[in-house]
Amino acid sequence: MKTKLATVLVVAGLTVSGVVPPARAGNNEADIQARVADARTVTAGFLKQLGATMKREMQAGGPVAALKVCRETAPRVASKISLEKGWKVTRVGTRVRNPMLGLPDAWEQRVLQDFQARAAQGEKFDTMSYYEVVEEPAGRSLRFMKAIGAAPQCMVCHGSREQMAEPVRAELQRLYPHDRAVGYRPGDLRGAVSIKQPLANGS
Repeated sequence: MKTKLATVLVVAGLTVSGVVPPARAGNNEADIQARVADARTVTAGFLKQLGATMKREMQAGGPVAALKVCRETAPRVASKISLEKGWKVTRVGTRVRNPMLGLPDAWEQRVLQDFQARAAQGEKFDTMSYYEVVEEPAGRSLRFMKAIGAAPQCMVCHGSREQMAEPVRAELQRLYPHDRAVGYRPGDLRGAVSIKQPLANGS
């Protein structure tokens, strides 16, 4: 059964282990591994900064004030990292609140599905990630994703609408009239940090 699952994932362009397929690894595997390590470090710092900011805003102004962390802080920090590193850094969701920022592309959707399958086998989102060197019309790149699970504190604005405080529900309706990023339960896959690093041909 395990062999069959692995075969299906490889055909789809995904591997459970996250190892770059030899045909796509290029001539410098050490460089790829260094880039992956850099992506992991940047992602950890990004999520740590957002978590600290969210906690501070919650303590200072409650959940309504904390909404601006996802709306303003996260895109600003992601943009700053992107400019500094020369990468594309975003957050994508399994259900999106802002389609202009959080909608996964086809590759990201496949990885999110893989994350769901890995979670069903008992793997934890805290350490779950995937990377792959891909050939796309825009060029060759290293793509990396780190899973984001739904924590209990996320339920304040990502749980069921019925359980949300009225001020939070009203503010979400005002800011995101087509919001779909609700109805999560603790432990669900909420989305991922997604990084794309351009690669020179033959890197």
